[in-house]
Amino acid sequence: MNYNFSPLSPPDFEDLSTDLLGKELGVRFEVFSPGPDGGADGRHSKGKDKIILQAKHFAGSPVAKLLSQLRQERTAIDRLAATRYLLTTSCRLSKLNKDAIKETVGVSLQHTSDIYGPRELNALLRKYPDIQKSHIKLWLSGAPMLERILHAASHTFTAITREEIDAKIRVFASNPSYDQALKRLASNNVLIISGPPGVGKTTLAEMVTFAFLAEGWELVGIRNLDDGFLNLNDHKKQVFLFDDFLGRVALDKDALVHKDSQTSKFIKRVRSSPHAKFILTTRAYIFEEARRISEYLADNSLDVSKYVLDVGVYTRRIRARILYNHLLSSGTPLAHVAALIKSKTLAEIVDHKNYNPRIVEWMTDKTQLVDAASYPAAFLNALANPEDLWNIAFRKHISPDCRHLLIALFFGSQFQESIDQLRASFESLHSLLSAKHGLSTDPKDFEESLRILEGGFIAISGDYVSFINPSLRDFLTKYLNDLPLLIDCARSAIRAKWAREVWNLWKHQRGESNSRRLAMSFLEPAKRFLVLPVFHRKQEQDGWRIYTIDLSYVDRISLLLDWFDHTEEQQFAELAANLGSSPSARFDVWQEGCDAVELMCDLINSYYPALTETQRESLIGNLEGVVLDILTRPMQIDDLEMISDAIERHRDDIPHQILDGVDAAIRAHLRDTADYLTDVDAESVLDDHEKSIRKLAERAKVSEFELASAVADVHRRIERLAEDPPLSHSEPSPGPTRPLDSFSNADLYGLFASLVQRD
Repeated sequence: MNYNFSPLSPPDFEDLSTDLLGKELGVRFEVFSPGPDGGADGRHSKGKDKIILQAKHFAGSPVAKLLSQLRQERTAIDRLAATRYLLTTSCRLSKLNKDAIKETVGVSLQHTSDIYGPRELNALLRKYPDIQKSHIKLWLSGAPMLERILHAASHTFTAITREEIDAKIRVFASNPSYDQALKRLASNNVLIISGPPGVGKTTLAEMVTFAFLAEGWELVGIRNLDDGFLNLNDHKKQVFLFDDFLGRVALDKDALVHKDSQTSKFIKRVRSSPHAKFILTTRAYIFEEARRISEYLADNSLDVSKYVLDVGVYTRRIRARILYNHLLSSGTPLAHVAALIKSKTLAEIVDHKNYNPRIVEWMTDKTQLVDAASYPAAFLNALANPEDLWNIAFRKHISPDCRHLLIALFFGSQFQESIDQLRASFESLHSLLSAKHGLSTDPKDFEESLRILEGGFIAISGDYVSFINPSLRDFLTKYLNDLPLLIDCARSAIRAKWAREVWNLWKHQRGESNSRRLAMSFLEPAKRFLVLPVFHRKQEQDGWRIYTIDLSYVDRISLLLDWFDHTEEQQFAELAANLGSSPSARFDVWQEGCDAVELMCDLINSYYPALTETQRESLIGNLEGVVLDILTRPMQIDDLEMISDAIERHRDDIPHQILDGVDAAIRAHLRDTADYLTDVDAESVLDDHEKSIRKLAERAKVSEFELASAVADVHRRIERLAEDPPLSHSEPSPGPTRPLDSFSNADLYGLFASLVQRD
């Protein structure tokens, strides 16, 4: 592959030059900061010998421009008195061009062979592929790699474009976290990227993912663990990406208690797989809270700490490079860059205690620029008051219709919302708020609001809508901390999930304050809980798929009981009882087996004290029936093990009928082991299956004969798979370790000086 080096910034090109020529010559160059360099970007001294390296990034520029620059620096070059002078350039060169460069530089340049143009640099990249891969911006920006990434990513991000991927690569500032991420994945197959909001967790995860895609891996973007288990195939090279896996605003403790075992199981499953990688991102404060209350994430056998990479603490040089890349990539006007330099604001920005790549991205977006004279002060104000980034735009620059749509999106999915679901939620909320405030409405309000908001506030990808920047969700979290507004949002709820999001937001911010008043606002929406669908069946290219679109029935019962506890309104208790006993409520094995056990035990242990004994016993009986029904259905070993684990945790409280039921389910599963393994094509899955049946067999006191028969079925399946050849694959590898260096104010301003010199 031949590169023209245009995706690299001048500092990137200098780093590449010192790495390549250092490898070729077997020396380590002392690296100088970009900017006015006195004729040297790298230096190697040993005794009387002094090798000077200078890198000139002029991709696409005429040779005349390069020669002009060298003439201006001739005096500085002579003063260096190098025993050997090396020049690298991205400018295309002929033999006559090299002769002209040698004459211009003078005696320091002894041979034209010490001039490395694109042809020579590409030859070195082919000679040293490890250097090529360590410079990720160069490697991934090559046309074949971009096409490979685009093809692989399109299966998950249906509307992602080559331009969007290229833009992400261009603004990425290589830092030690990237190499550390690759090392952790190589060692453990699992990587949890943790850090504060806006520090680049998702960007790092995407860059690592892109590197795997370039090596031919399949990307599986997941929004829940169902997607992960359904798609995991040990005969494929797969990288799973789960962004903000614990949520984006606050930890849903109830959901974590019931579902974190799935995350633990999937991590263990990937860890044992020969060809899978799992990348998760989470906000640091949410992750720490999860580790504190989760028995699974705190499990010593899982040792989750070895997967965690904390990001967000950048060196001064890396902070400067992030800002530099954004200014360069976004094409920030020269006048604005000059204003930052002249006002001496750059150092304040880079060193600011609230420095954040997300704010840098916002303040270098052309649509957000103020006039050049005001730009330095506006940049510092954005760092000092980050909530102001969205405050004025949201309150002053868009119509009430658009604000209603953004609120509807906020209470939808935390990741992305289908256009159809968003439309329904918007129309309910928009109708209520418009009538309350005397605003006119039009049938086209939804389409018009989508059109206005796209690009500035929201991103539309295929049939889905998401916030263009997670910081907008952070702003809305504070904006919606308003009881009258949340009461309106509660009354307009057309989905149980929406209702829970409204309720949880208030409880997270205000605790018990005014909770009865808000809870009563959910009474009318709650009456629809029995008829609202949990799943949606959709036809896609590879057939019909079932998607979860609303809360499970057990989660709905829990929510109704929570409202009853805060209001003592009997209708909530009656609705919960009706939902638990209704034959139309088909409780799902995967989603609700464990949850039903946990809720039943909560009731046995006198949670929800507002319930009468009669109500409590009735609900316990209903949930006992749900669990027994689930245990009679065929289920995968993972589902059965999780339900058994939940029952085991509460064995002293569990009714005998359920203890007998789970034992019967385990025996039935062991008898039919061969049937459950017909589609399993990975030895690691079979190994896990054997461990699970041994564990469950001991609990159910299964006979040695029954256990041996089930284990034999597993071993026979392993033998059938033994003839399949192992999958060969390559992985991205970390680059060379660079020594830490200082980065003075002179270095800082020297770096940015090159931006105002660009054509």
